[in-house]
Amino acid sequence: MNIPSQLRSLFTANIEETEESFVVEIPESEIDAGALDAGETYRVALIPTEPATQQSDSVSQSVDSAVPQPPVEEGETCRVEIETFGDQGDGIAKIERGYVVIVPDTEIGERVAVEIESVTQNVAFGTVTERLSYYA
Repeated sequence: MNIPSQLRSLFTANIEETEESFVVEIPESEIDAGALDAGETYRVALIPTEPATQQSDSVSQSVDSAVPQPPVEEGETCRVEIETFGDQGDGIAKIERGYVVIVPDTEIGERVAVEIESVTQNVAFGTVTERLSYYA
């Protein structure tokens, strides 16, 4: 399966029927993590799960395998563009699936190479290793 680089969020949900429509609930964690913004419009792709006979076998697998892992690791260097400031005044960049990287001592619109120092499920913290030119 080809997954586009614009993918902002990936989660499993049931489709619920209401009187006039069908509803897919978005987990609050997707909004809290900054992957999605309430009130915005997104394209949605639906992929069926395994048939029920195979599903019972896969249920025994670790739940962690279904949870998307952070797209970066400690010690890794990545290039980001600072999109906004956080509550503490640090720069915030978003990478794969809307994953947030917090980078102190940066400006909005600045492109930087960042060494990832700390990684959690929803956010990573990094330091600037190089300030990049827009023309490079």
